[in-house]
Amino acid sequence: MSMHDGHRQRLKKRFLNEGLDNFEQLQVLELLLFYCIPRQDTNPVAHRLLDHFGSLTQVLEATPEELKKVPGIGDAVATFLALVTSVGRYYNVNRAASVQILSSLDACGKYLVPRFYGRRNETVFILCMDAKCKVLCCKEVGEGSVNSAAVPIRRIVEMALGANATSVVIAHNHPSGVAVPSNEDIQTTRRLAMALSAVEITLIDHMVVAEDDFVSMRQSGVYDPNRCQVLL
Repeated sequence: MSMHDGHRQRLKKRFLNEGLDNFEQLQVLELLLFYCIPRQDTNPVAHRLLDHFGSLTQVLEATPEELKKVPGIGDAVATFLALVTSVGRYYNVNRAASVQILSSLDACGKYLVPRFYGRRNETVFILCMDAKCKVLCCKEVGEGSVNSAAVPIRRIVEMALGANATSVVIAHNHPSGVAVPSNEDIQTTRRLAMALSAVEITLIDHMVVAEDDFVSMRQSGVYDPNRCQVLL
């Protein structure tokens, strides 16, 4: 057994005994790299990745194209590292999907937040429910802010009608990390509420997500679905 093999076994054994809580970023990255670089010391590669991106989070949120700019990172490693965040998001969405009745705004927020895990671009989701608050579907509308040309209000209305929804919740993320609705978000909420109301669908809320937090426009007092308007 080589020195590198001994290091791999020690790190794997430590993980199995202790979990990752007391690991340094470098060690977590080394552990991941063991599974896509089988016969090489992964420490120098892990160092280069952290030096280039600044943190483990930034490494795991980088695109394969960005990862391959680092010396020693080929297609296999770039694909594996990019897969980690996507698997984490899939796991959290799958876990939240077991809840079928969303009877509170907090429950809606917890259902929607995992869908934005690790996303670097602003993305819009629509959550469609029936009269009993049962989830009919939750779909990505598209990338771009909810008021952008890439995600027109008409498409949101069509998706709600297609799901035979009685009510919907719209959510989009702020990749900057600040879950505060912009003036544009607030004005678009008013227009969207009116468009949905015209086809007898209620916009329950518009939520802004940042990392693992969300802000409800309804709970914040800037949106009242009963009056179908934004309160400024």
